[in-house]
Amino acid sequence: MAGPISPTLFPEGTELLENDIVVGGVSLRSIAETYGTPVFVYDEGALRARCREAAQGFDDGVAFASKSFLSGAMAKLAHEEGLCIDVATAGELDLVLRVGVPADRVILHGNNKTIEELRRAIDAGLRRIVVDSFDEIDRLASLVSPDNHVACLIRVTPGVEAHTHEFIKTGQEDTKFGFSLATGDAQRAIDALRAVPGIEFVGIHAHIGSQIFDLAAFGETVKVLAELVTSNGVKELCVGGGLGVAYVEGEPTIGIPAWAAAVREAVTTAAIAVDQVTAEPGRSIVARAGMTLYTVGTRKVAAGRNYLAVDGGMSDNPRPVLYGSGYEAVDVARPQAERDGTFRIVGKHCETGDLLIDEAALPADIAVGSLIATPVTGAYGYSMASNYNRALRPPVVFVKDGAARLVLRRETLDDLVRLEV
Repeated sequence: MAGPISPTLFPEGTELLENDIVVGGVSLRSIAETYGTPVFVYDEGALRARCREAAQGFDDGVAFASKSFLSGAMAKLAHEEGLCIDVATAGELDLVLRVGVPADRVILHGNNKTIEELRRAIDAGLRRIVVDSFDEIDRLASLVSPDNHVACLIRVTPGVEAHTHEFIKTGQEDTKFGFSLATGDAQRAIDALRAVPGIEFVGIHAHIGSQIFDLAAFGETVKVLAELVTSNGVKELCVGGGLGVAYVEGEPTIGIPAWAAAVREAVTTAAIAVDQVTAEPGRSIVARAGMTLYTVGTRKVAAGRNYLAVDGGMSDNPRPVLYGSGYEAVDVARPQAERDGTFRIVGKHCETGDLLIDEAALPADIAVGSLIATPVTGAYGYSMASNYNRALRPPVVFVKDGAARLVLRRETLDDLVRLEV
């Protein structure tokens, strides 16, 4: 038996009432009634607070990692709170520019940028391009002229192995990302960039993975990069993102201010004289600010296990399937109730692996028609959402000061056939 769900999994200020949950001053039950389920709900105040923490903790140039959750509303919000936006594809770049984020506040990533993506970045005048391979340097050299001023960082693989899931480690030697520090490729990349007229080498970028709770890993990254930074007179150092968040009760929580302070302390300890220390928080900005609402459609027992099937699934949250990620659940109508039942919450897709929560604690008498919420789904839910089984991607609703606003509508059946020819 588990007690009531912890309020620490929800945005600060969330009210867990006897018969409802109120986020940003708005009833979750009313959101489900208005917009249907599944539906993503974000506390706009929490999003803005995390963005401000990032802007205050790091230097100008700190960027929101848009892969975690990108919409026009989110891009504008992050920009309004002083952040740059990092993008990794033509689609992300197009949306960010389309909604009015200035090009000089946009940073382009990607391990396999196309000629077209690089050309648009150069023509638009993006703030930075983070260079990832020697092939990319050749592509840039073919596009720029001495009259251009293209500011570039190189992505360095520091050889620091973060303690996280294999699929979200990126700092180890065996990775598709960046230039190896150990083999000398990082220095060769710097030299190659500096030899291209029209390109300015401005700094070093490193990202060691995601869901990192050990701040010492960031300190170790700074330490191993120190010689490369100093010997090349680097003035801008970006430590990437990856700060972990608590998805289930009992996991640690590390705030953005503590992360920023640890990084700055590491820079001081390593005696690195840089003008700018930046980062790229994504998950730590959006994860806890968001949650997903579902309606229970089926309850059954199989091989002694209690199953609840909801009206979403792996199409709106593939992280449990991809990474074995854990989540909690709560009956929205009884958030203070004892959770004396254990259920496997599954979706409606044609896969045995269509699993949202393997062992969810919920009231034992939860029934068909119940509204449940899974907190901490603000990162990589909508971003990774798919149309598997021709499912309709859910709407996204922002709540703040007692008001709800639709920022992404639910897809329709007509949307699903718009590409047919």
